[in-house]
Amino acid sequence: MILSIISAIANNNEIGKKNDLLWNLPIDMKHFKETTSGHPVIMGQRTFESLGIGPDGKPGKPLPNRRNIVLTLDKEFKREGIEVYYGIEKLEKELNETMGKEEEAFIIGGGQIYKLFIDKADRLYITHVDANFPDADTLFPAIDQSKWKITFEDKHEKDEKNIYDVNFIIYEKIKSA
Repeated sequence: MILSIISAIANNNEIGKKNDLLWNLPIDMKHFKETTSGHPVIMGQRTFESLGIGPDGKPGKPLPNRRNIVLTLDKEFKREGIEVYYGIEKLEKELNETMGKEEEAFIIGGGQIYKLFIDKADRLYITHVDANFPDADTLFPAIDQSKWKITFEDKHEKDEKNIYDVNFIIYEKIKSA
């Protein structure tokens, strides 16, 4: 299994405020959907609950065409259409048993989940957003350039639909000898 992280981050690693995104960038939403469709997505409970209202009227709506996995400490948390794990070890064991070596799973947030998985990830799909958000309350962990190499880069200038310049970068973990 290939474990990947996908996130959009601003200049100072800002990713959110009050459990919401800091921007609306259709180009990034399209990139996220195209990249993660058909793959498992792993998220924290708060990230799941930020995805709208589910058919049961509760916060959280599974992302279509993906295996939705929520990692939480809340033993009471359950929702239809998702898999819930209460510990990282059981989740990793399940993924290793059910996924092939070349299959990819995506960590999609939030901040605490990114911190748990940054050192376990094989690949990072980062949308660098050229903006600053000093009032953000959620940050992405620092990307240690000595551990990651850039393997893909695609820059886009702001336009009428996207108010910030963005740069899609894929980082691969540098394998130690």
